[in-house]
Amino acid sequence: MPKRRYEQREPTHDWQQIRPFLKDSAQITYEVIRPCILGWETPKERAAETGMPMSSIYYKANLFDQAGMASLLPPAPPPEIPKQDKRSLPPHIRQEIVDLHTQYPAFRPHEIATICFVKFNRKPAPATIKLILASGPKPSTTERRHPRYAEIESGKERRRLVIRLHVDGWNAKSIAGYLDVSRKTVHEILQRFAEEQFAGLEDKSHAHKKLRKVNIQTIQEIKKLSENPLLGAYRVSAALEQMGIKLSRATCGRYLSINRGLYHLQMPRRPRPKAAMPFKAERRHQIWSVDIRYLDMHSLQGIEMVYCISILENFSRSILASAISVRQDTEAFFAVFYAAVRRYGVPEMLVSDNGSIFLSHDTRRVAHEERQDGCHSPAEVLGWIKGMQPEEAVVHEAFSAICETRRLDKAGYAKFRNWSHDARTRPGRGDHAGQYLPGFPHPGV
Repeated sequence: MPKRRYEQREPTHDWQQIRPFLKDSAQITYEVIRPCILGWETPKERAAETGMPMSSIYYKANLFDQAGMASLLPPAPPPEIPKQDKRSLPPHIRQEIVDLHTQYPAFRPHEIATICFVKFNRKPAPATIKLILASGPKPSTTERRHPRYAEIESGKERRRLVIRLHVDGWNAKSIAGYLDVSRKTVHEILQRFAEEQFAGLEDKSHAHKKLRKVNIQTIQEIKKLSENPLLGAYRVSAALEQMGIKLSRATCGRYLSINRGLYHLQMPRRPRPKAAMPFKAERRHQIWSVDIRYLDMHSLQGIEMVYCISILENFSRSILASAISVRQDTEAFFAVFYAAVRRYGVPEMLVSDNGSIFLSHDTRRVAHEERQDGCHSPAEVLGWIKGMQPEEAVVHEAFSAICETRRLDKAGYAKFRNWSHDARTRPGRGDHAGQYLPGFPHPGV
Protein backbone atom coordinates (compact mmCIF):
# COMPACT_ATOMS: atom_id res chain seq x y z
CA MET A 1 0.00 0.00 0.00
CA PRO A 2 1.57 3.33 -1.06
CA LYS A 3 2.54 5.88 1.55
CA ARG A 4 0.13 8.73 2.04
CA ARG A 5 1.32 12.16 0.97
CA TYR A 6 -0.34 14.05 3.80
CA GLU A 7 -0.62 12.84 7.38
CA GLN A 8 -4.15 12.60 8.74
CA ARG A 9 -5.01 14.74 11.70
CA GLU A 10 -8.07 15.39 13.75
CA PRO A 11 -10.23 18.32 12.59
CA THR A 12 -9.91 21.39 14.81
CA HIS A 13 -10.71 25.10 14.84
CA ASP A 14 -7.92 26.05 17.21
CA TRP A 15 -5.71 28.66 15.55
CA GLN A 16 -2.68 27.70 17.52
CA GLN A 17 -2.83 24.17 16.11
CA ILE A 18 -3.64 25.21 12.54
CA ARG A 19 -0.99 27.98 12.16
CA PRO A 20 2.11 25.71 12.04
CA PHE A 21 0.74 23.87 9.02
CA LEU A 22 0.04 27.02 6.96
CA LYS A 23 2.85 28.03 4.57
CA ASP A 24 1.40 30.26 1.82
CA SER A 25 0.39 33.84 2.58
CA ALA A 26 -2.91 33.46 0.71
CA GLN A 27 -3.76 30.37 2.77
CA ILE A 28 -2.93 32.19 6.01
CA THR A 29 -5.14 35.14 5.04
CA TYR A 30 -8.03 32.87 4.13
CA GLU A 31 -7.84 30.90 7.42
CA VAL A 32 -7.83 34.17 9.35
CA ILE A 33 -10.97 35.63 7.72
CA ARG A 34 -12.86 32.31 7.11
CA PRO A 35 -14.65 32.19 10.51
CA CYS A 36 -15.68 35.86 10.10
CA ILE A 37 -17.01 35.29 6.55
CA LEU A 38 -18.97 32.18 7.66
CA GLY A 39 -20.32 34.08 10.65
CA TRP A 40 -18.83 31.86 13.28
CA GLU A 41 -16.79 34.65 14.94
CA THR A 42 -16.62 38.41 14.90
CA PRO A 43 -13.53 40.23 13.68
CA LYS A 44 -12.85 41.34 17.23
CA GLU A 45 -12.88 37.78 18.55
CA ARG A 46 -10.79 36.57 15.63
CA ALA A 47 -8.24 39.36 16.17
CA ALA A 48 -7.89 38.35 19.83
CA GLU A 49 -7.39 34.72 18.80
CA THR A 50 -4.93 35.18 15.90
CA GLY A 51 -3.14 38.35 17.02
CA MET A 52 -3.85 40.17 13.72
CA PRO A 53 -5.23 43.71 13.96
CA MET A 54 -8.99 43.93 13.79
CA SER A 55 -8.82 46.61 11.08
CA SER A 56 -6.76 44.28 8.87
CA ILE A 57 -9.32 41.53 9.31
CA TYR A 58 -12.14 43.94 8.38
CA TYR A 59 -10.18 45.16 5.30
CA LYS A 60 -9.30 41.68 4.04
CA ALA A 61 -12.87 40.37 4.59
CA ASN A 62 -14.32 43.27 2.59
CA LEU A 63 -11.86 42.60 -0.26
CA PHE A 64 -12.88 38.94 -0.27
CA ASP A 65 -16.55 39.89 -0.52
CA GLN A 66 -15.75 42.11 -3.53
CA ALA A 67 -13.16 40.09 -5.46
CA GLY A 68 -13.44 36.60 -4.04
CA MET A 69 -10.39 34.39 -4.03
CA ALA A 70 -8.51 36.85 -6.29
CA SER A 71 -8.19 39.20 -3.33
CA LEU A 72 -6.02 36.63 -1.58
CA LEU A 73 -3.43 36.61 -4.38
CA PRO A 74 -0.59 39.20 -4.39
CA PRO A 75 -0.78 42.07 -6.93
CA ALA A 76 0.96 41.80 -10.32
CA PRO A 77 4.72 42.25 -9.92
CA PRO A 78 6.19 45.47 -11.42
CA PRO A 79 8.17 45.09 -14.64
CA GLU A 80 11.80 44.38 -14.16
CA ILE A 81 14.13 47.36 -14.60
CA PRO A 82 16.78 46.47 -17.18
CA LYS A 83 20.25 46.78 -15.88
CA GLN A 84 22.23 49.53 -17.64
CA ASP A 85 25.84 49.21 -18.56
CA LYS A 86 27.88 51.69 -16.59
CA ARG A 87 29.93 52.39 -19.70
CA SER A 88 26.92 53.63 -21.73
CA LEU A 89 25.98 57.32 -21.52
CA PRO A 90 22.60 58.31 -20.10
CA PRO A 91 20.03 59.68 -22.54
CA HIS A 92 20.28 63.27 -21.23
CA ILE A 93 24.05 63.34 -21.85
CA ARG A 94 23.56 61.99 -25.35
CA GLN A 95 20.97 64.69 -26.04
CA GLU A 96 23.29 67.40 -24.71
CA ILE A 97 26.10 66.24 -27.02
CA VAL A 98 23.81 66.47 -30.05
CA ASP A 99 22.47 69.89 -28.98
CA LEU A 100 25.97 71.29 -28.44
CA HIS A 101 27.02 70.22 -31.92
CA THR A 102 23.85 71.80 -33.35
CA GLN A 103 24.52 75.09 -31.54
CA TYR A 104 28.13 75.32 -32.75
CA PRO A 105 29.10 72.85 -35.51
CA ALA A 106 32.78 73.84 -35.23
CA PHE A 107 33.06 72.01 -31.89
CA ARG A 108 35.74 69.34 -31.82
CA PRO A 109 35.05 66.07 -29.96
CA HIS A 110 37.44 66.77 -27.10
CA GLU A 111 35.83 70.19 -26.52
CA ILE A 112 32.39 68.60 -26.21
CA ALA A 113 33.91 66.02 -23.84
CA THR A 114 35.24 68.84 -21.63
CA ILE A 115 31.82 70.50 -21.47
CA CYS A 116 30.18 67.18 -20.53
CA PHE A 117 32.75 66.68 -17.77
CA VAL A 118 32.03 70.12 -16.33
CA LYS A 119 28.23 69.72 -16.45
CA PHE A 120 27.72 66.00 -15.74
CA ASN A 121 31.04 64.82 -14.28
CA ARG A 122 31.30 62.36 -17.18
CA LYS A 123 33.95 62.73 -19.84
CA PRO A 124 33.12 60.55 -22.85
CA ALA A 125 35.80 59.54 -25.29
CA PRO A 126 36.09 61.44 -28.61
CA ALA A 127 35.25 58.25 -30.50
CA THR A 128 32.04 57.88 -28.45
CA ILE A 129 31.05 61.47 -29.24
CA LYS A 130 31.60 60.88 -32.96
CA LEU A 131 29.41 57.76 -32.78
CA ILE A 132 26.62 59.64 -30.96
CA LEU A 133 26.71 62.47 -33.48
CA ALA A 134 26.46 59.97 -36.32
CA SER A 135 23.68 57.78 -34.90
CA GLY A 136 22.36 59.63 -31.86
CA PRO A 137 19.02 61.35 -31.22
CA LYS A 138 17.74 64.34 -33.10
CA PRO A 139 18.51 67.82 -31.73
CA SER A 140 15.89 69.15 -29.35
CA THR A 141 16.06 72.62 -30.90
CA THR A 142 17.71 74.33 -33.85
CA GLU A 143 17.53 77.88 -32.46
CA ARG A 144 20.41 79.65 -30.78
CA ARG A 145 20.50 79.50 -27.02
CA HIS A 146 22.25 82.84 -26.76
CA PRO A 147 22.35 85.90 -29.06
CA ARG A 148 25.53 87.06 -30.73
CA TYR A 149 27.88 89.45 -28.97
CA ALA A 150 26.97 92.44 -31.14
CA GLU A 151 23.24 91.80 -30.69
CA ILE A 152 23.44 92.35 -26.91
CA GLU A 153 23.04 96.01 -26.04
CA SER A 154 24.34 95.97 -22.47
CA GLY A 155 28.07 95.62 -22.09
CA LYS A 156 27.61 93.98 -18.71
CA GLU A 157 25.38 91.27 -20.19
CA ARG A 158 27.93 90.67 -22.95
CA ARG A 159 30.70 90.01 -20.47
CA ARG A 160 28.38 87.95 -18.25
CA LEU A 161 27.53 85.68 -21.20
CA VAL A 162 31.23 85.14 -21.97
CA ILE A 163 31.89 84.20 -18.34
CA ARG A 164 28.84 81.90 -18.25
CA LEU A 165 29.96 79.97 -21.31
CA HIS A 166 33.48 79.68 -19.94
CA VAL A 167 32.12 78.30 -16.66
CA ASP A 168 30.16 75.70 -18.65
CA GLY A 169 33.42 74.43 -20.12
CA TRP A 170 33.68 76.41 -23.37
CA ASN A 171 37.18 77.54 -24.31
CA ALA A 172 38.04 81.01 -25.60
CA LYS A 173 38.23 79.93 -29.23
CA SER A 174 34.76 78.35 -29.21
CA ILE A 175 33.26 81.32 -27.37
CA ALA A 176 34.70 83.75 -29.92
CA GLY A 177 33.39 81.69 -32.82
CA TYR A 178 29.93 81.15 -31.32
CA LEU A 179 29.41 84.80 -30.33
CA ASP A 180 31.09 86.13 -33.50
CA VAL A 181 33.65 88.25 -31.64
CA SER A 182 37.43 88.41 -31.70
CA ARG A 183 39.43 86.02 -29.55
CA LYS A 184 41.34 88.97 -28.09
CA THR A 185 38.13 90.42 -26.65
CA VAL A 186 37.25 87.10 -25.02
CA HIS A 187 40.69 86.81 -23.42
CA GLU A 188 40.47 90.38 -22.13
CA ILE A 189 37.08 89.69 -20.51
CA LEU A 190 38.34 86.47 -18.89
CA GLN A 191 41.52 88.18 -17.66
CA ARG A 192 39.53 91.08 -16.26
CA PHE A 193 37.14 88.73 -14.45
CA ALA A 194 40.05 86.75 -12.99
CA GLU A 195 41.55 89.94 -11.56
CA GLU A 196 38.42 91.82 -10.45
CA GLN A 197 35.79 89.07 -10.14
CA PHE A 198 32.21 90.34 -10.59
CA ALA A 199 33.34 93.98 -10.40
CA GLY A 200 34.99 93.42 -13.76
CA LEU A 201 31.61 92.97 -15.44
CA GLU A 202 30.67 96.63 -15.04
CA ASP A 203 31.39 99.22 -17.73
CA LYS A 204 34.46 101.34 -17.18
CA SER A 205 35.50 104.71 -18.54
CA HIS A 206 38.41 104.79 -20.96
CA ALA A 207 39.25 108.42 -20.23
CA HIS A 208 42.89 109.36 -19.65
CA LYS A 209 43.38 109.44 -15.88
CA LYS A 210 47.09 110.09 -15.66
CA LEU A 211 48.47 113.59 -15.17
CA ARG A 212 48.93 115.22 -18.56
CA LYS A 213 52.21 116.89 -19.39
CA VAL A 214 50.49 119.60 -21.41
CA ASN A 215 48.45 122.08 -19.37
CA ILE A 216 46.94 125.47 -20.11
CA GLN A 217 50.18 127.31 -19.35
CA THR A 218 52.13 125.11 -21.78
CA ILE A 219 49.52 125.62 -24.50
CA GLN A 220 49.75 129.40 -24.02
CA GLU A 221 53.54 129.32 -24.36
CA ILE A 222 53.27 127.26 -27.56
CA LYS A 223 50.71 129.76 -28.89
CA LYS A 224 53.10 132.64 -28.31
CA LEU A 225 55.92 130.82 -30.05
CA SER A 226 53.68 129.78 -32.97
CA GLU A 227 53.18 133.42 -33.91
CA ASN A 228 56.72 133.35 -35.27
CA PRO A 229 56.35 131.56 -38.61
CA LEU A 230 60.06 130.68 -38.71
CA LEU A 231 59.89 128.47 -35.62
CA GLY A 232 59.27 124.82 -36.23
CA ALA A 233 58.51 121.95 -33.87
CA TYR A 234 62.15 121.27 -33.05
CA ARG A 235 62.91 124.91 -32.15
CA VAL A 236 59.72 125.23 -30.10
CA SER A 237 60.67 122.09 -28.16
CA ALA A 238 64.12 123.56 -27.48
CA ALA A 239 62.63 126.90 -26.39
CA LEU A 240 60.21 125.19 -23.99
CA GLU A 241 63.02 123.12 -22.54
CA GLN A 242 64.83 126.37 -21.64
CA MET A 243 61.69 127.38 -19.74
CA GLY A 244 61.71 124.07 -17.82
CA ILE A 245 58.98 122.43 -19.90
CA LYS A 246 59.99 119.15 -21.54
CA LEU A 247 57.86 118.18 -24.49
CA SER A 248 58.71 115.97 -27.43
CA ARG A 249 59.08 117.36 -30.91
CA ALA A 250 55.97 115.47 -32.08
CA THR A 251 53.83 116.98 -29.28
CA CYS A 252 55.05 120.46 -30.10
CA GLY A 253 54.34 119.93 -33.78
CA ARG A 254 50.83 118.77 -33.00
CA TYR A 255 49.99 121.84 -30.93
CA LEU A 256 51.64 124.14 -33.45
CA SER A 257 49.36 122.74 -36.13
CA ILE A 258 46.32 123.21 -33.87
CA ASN A 259 47.16 126.82 -33.05
CA ARG A 260 47.97 127.80 -36.64
CA GLY A 261 44.75 126.22 -37.85
CA LEU A 262 42.70 127.84 -35.06
CA TYR A 263 44.16 131.33 -35.33
CA HIS A 264 44.79 131.20 -39.11
CA LEU A 265 48.52 131.75 -38.82
CA GLN A 266 50.23 131.64 -42.19
CA MET A 267 53.36 129.62 -42.72
CA PRO A 268 56.05 131.07 -45.00
CA ARG A 269 56.56 129.02 -48.09
CA ARG A 270 59.86 129.11 -49.88
CA PRO A 271 59.45 129.27 -53.62
CA ARG A 272 60.73 126.19 -55.33
CA PRO A 273 63.05 126.77 -58.26
CA LYS A 274 61.45 125.86 -61.53
CA ALA A 275 62.93 122.65 -62.78
CA ALA A 276 64.31 122.68 -66.26
CA MET A 277 62.58 120.50 -68.79
CA PRO A 278 64.66 117.39 -69.48
CA PHE A 279 65.75 116.88 -73.06
CA LYS A 280 64.69 120.40 -74.00
CA ALA A 281 65.37 121.06 -77.67
CA GLU A 282 66.86 124.34 -78.87
CA ARG A 283 66.01 123.84 -82.53
CA ARG A 284 63.77 121.74 -84.68
CA HIS A 285 64.53 118.06 -85.07
CA GLN A 286 67.26 118.19 -82.45
CA ILE A 287 65.56 115.72 -80.08
CA TRP A 288 62.78 113.25 -80.77
CA SER A 289 60.90 111.29 -78.12
CA VAL A 290 59.28 107.92 -78.66
CA ASP A 291 56.59 106.45 -76.42
CA ILE A 292 54.19 103.51 -76.36
CA ARG A 293 50.70 103.87 -74.89
CA TYR A 294 48.42 101.03 -73.87
CA LEU A 295 44.91 101.23 -75.33
CA ASP A 296 42.72 98.90 -73.30
CA MET A 297 39.47 100.83 -73.90
CA HIS A 298 38.54 99.32 -77.21
CA SER A 299 35.77 97.12 -78.59
CA LEU A 300 37.81 94.80 -80.81
CA GLN A 301 36.76 91.17 -80.50
CA GLY A 302 39.44 88.62 -79.64
CA ILE A 303 42.13 91.25 -78.93
CA GLU A 304 43.07 92.06 -75.36
CA MET A 305 45.50 94.97 -75.77
CA VAL A 306 46.22 97.52 -78.48
CA TYR A 307 49.34 99.73 -78.51
CA CYS A 308 49.89 103.21 -79.88
CA ILE A 309 53.50 103.98 -80.92
CA SER A 310 54.20 107.70 -81.35
CA ILE A 311 57.24 109.86 -82.09
CA LEU A 312 57.21 113.43 -80.75
CA GLU A 313 59.37 116.34 -81.83
CA ASN A 314 60.52 118.07 -78.62
CA PHE A 315 60.99 121.58 -80.01
CA SER A 316 57.55 122.05 -81.57
CA ARG A 317 55.92 119.31 -79.45
CA SER A 318 54.19 117.92 -82.50
CA ILE A 319 53.67 114.28 -83.33
CA LEU A 320 55.77 113.32 -86.32
CA ALA A 321 54.52 109.74 -86.78
CA SER A 322 52.12 107.45 -84.98
CA ALA A 323 50.64 104.00 -85.55
CA ILE A 324 48.30 101.53 -83.87
CA SER A 325 49.60 98.00 -83.44
CA VAL A 326 48.47 94.82 -81.75
CA ARG A 327 52.08 94.06 -80.83
CA GLN A 328 54.82 96.05 -79.21
CA ASP A 329 57.95 94.76 -80.86
CA THR A 330 60.96 96.05 -82.72
CA GLU A 331 59.33 95.72 -86.11
CA ALA A 332 56.41 97.96 -85.16
CA PHE A 333 58.79 100.55 -83.68
CA PHE A 334 61.01 100.57 -86.79
CA ALA A 335 57.97 101.02 -89.03
CA VAL A 336 56.91 104.19 -87.17
CA PHE A 337 60.46 105.49 -87.03
CA TYR A 338 60.86 104.86 -90.78
CA ALA A 339 57.75 106.94 -91.50
CA ALA A 340 59.14 109.86 -89.45
CA VAL A 341 62.61 109.71 -91.02
CA ARG A 342 61.20 109.45 -94.53
CA ARG A 343 59.21 112.65 -94.05
CA TYR A 344 61.29 114.82 -91.68
CA GLY A 345 64.86 113.54 -91.88
CA VAL A 346 67.04 112.23 -89.05
CA PRO A 347 67.14 113.75 -85.50
CA GLU A 348 70.27 114.39 -83.50
CA MET A 349 68.96 112.45 -80.49
CA LEU A 350 66.19 109.92 -79.87
CA VAL A 351 64.82 109.61 -76.29
CA SER A 352 62.70 106.77 -74.89
CA ASP A 353 61.78 105.25 -71.53
CA ASN A 354 64.05 102.25 -72.06
CA GLY A 355 61.19 99.92 -72.80
CA SER A 356 61.72 96.28 -73.58
CA ILE A 357 61.51 96.79 -77.35
CA PHE A 358 64.20 99.46 -77.18
CA LEU A 359 66.46 97.08 -75.26
CA SER A 360 65.80 94.02 -77.40
CA HIS A 361 68.55 91.86 -78.86
CA ASP A 362 68.08 93.25 -82.35
CA THR A 363 68.29 96.83 -81.15
CA ARG A 364 71.28 96.22 -78.87
CA ARG A 365 73.12 94.41 -81.67
CA VAL A 366 73.21 97.57 -83.74
CA ALA A 367 73.06 100.20 -80.99
CA HIS A 368 75.27 103.23 -81.51
CA GLU A 369 77.16 102.55 -78.31
CA GLU A 370 78.70 99.54 -80.09
CA ARG A 371 79.84 101.48 -83.14
CA GLN A 372 83.54 101.58 -83.88
CA ASP A 373 83.52 104.98 -85.60
CA GLY A 374 82.51 106.98 -82.48
CA CYS A 375 79.12 108.03 -83.84
CA HIS A 376 76.57 108.04 -81.03
CA SER A 377 73.57 109.86 -82.49
CA PRO A 378 71.39 109.66 -85.61
CA ALA A 379 72.75 113.00 -86.75
CA GLU A 380 76.35 111.77 -86.59
CA VAL A 381 75.51 108.59 -88.44
CA LEU A 382 73.31 110.25 -91.07
CA GLY A 383 74.89 113.69 -90.91
CA TRP A 384 75.05 113.94 -94.68
CA ILE A 385 71.22 114.04 -94.87
CA LYS A 386 70.71 116.30 -91.84
CA GLY A 387 68.32 119.10 -92.69
CA MET A 388 67.46 117.70 -96.12
CA GLN A 389 64.81 115.37 -97.46
CA PRO A 390 66.37 112.07 -98.67
CA GLU A 391 65.30 110.55 -101.89
CA GLU A 392 62.25 108.39 -101.38
CA ALA A 393 63.60 105.56 -103.51
CA VAL A 394 66.75 105.29 -101.35
CA VAL A 395 64.86 105.33 -98.06
CA HIS A 396 62.26 102.90 -99.35
CA GLU A 397 64.98 100.50 -100.48
CA ALA A 398 66.78 100.74 -97.14
CA PHE A 399 63.58 100.06 -95.16
CA SER A 400 62.09 97.50 -97.54
CA ALA A 401 62.49 94.66 -95.02
CA ILE A 402 60.26 96.54 -92.57
CA CYS A 403 57.74 98.18 -94.88
CA GLU A 404 57.08 95.18 -97.10
CA THR A 405 57.81 91.99 -95.18
CA ARG A 406 57.24 93.31 -91.63
CA ARG A 407 60.02 91.03 -90.34
CA LEU A 408 63.76 91.20 -89.88
CA ASP A 409 66.07 89.30 -92.20
CA LYS A 410 67.85 86.37 -90.55
CA ALA A 411 71.12 87.67 -91.94
CA GLY A 412 70.66 90.96 -89.99
CA TYR A 413 70.61 94.57 -91.10
CA ALA A 414 73.46 96.43 -92.71
CA LYS A 415 75.02 99.18 -90.65
CA PHE A 416 74.08 102.82 -91.19
CA ARG A 417 77.67 103.55 -92.05
CA ASN A 418 77.76 101.18 -95.02
CA TRP A 419 74.29 102.18 -96.19
CA SER A 420 75.04 105.92 -96.02
CA HIS A 421 78.28 105.40 -97.95
CA ASP A 422 76.44 103.43 -100.63
CA ALA A 423 73.71 106.08 -100.73
CA ARG A 424 76.23 108.89 -101.22
CA THR A 425 78.27 107.14 -103.86
CA ARG A 426 75.46 105.29 -105.58
CA PRO A 427 72.21 107.08 -104.75
CA GLY A 428 70.52 105.87 -107.85
CA ARG A 429 71.46 102.23 -107.65
CA GLY A 430 69.40 99.65 -105.83
CA ASP A 431 71.79 96.73 -105.36
CA HIS A 432 71.78 96.65 -101.52
CA ALA A 433 71.11 92.94 -101.21
CA GLY A 434 72.09 91.63 -97.79
CA GLN A 435 72.73 95.17 -96.42
CA TYR A 436 69.49 96.08 -94.62
CA LEU A 437 69.44 98.66 -91.86
CA PRO A 438 70.70 97.15 -88.62
CA GLY A 439 68.61 99.38 -86.31
CA PHE A 440 68.44 102.86 -84.86
CA PRO A 441 70.01 104.89 -82.08
CA HIS A 442 69.87 103.42 -78.60
CA PRO A 443 67.13 105.10 -76.55
CA GLY A 444 68.38 107.96 -74.43
CA VAL A 445 71.60 108.64 -76.38
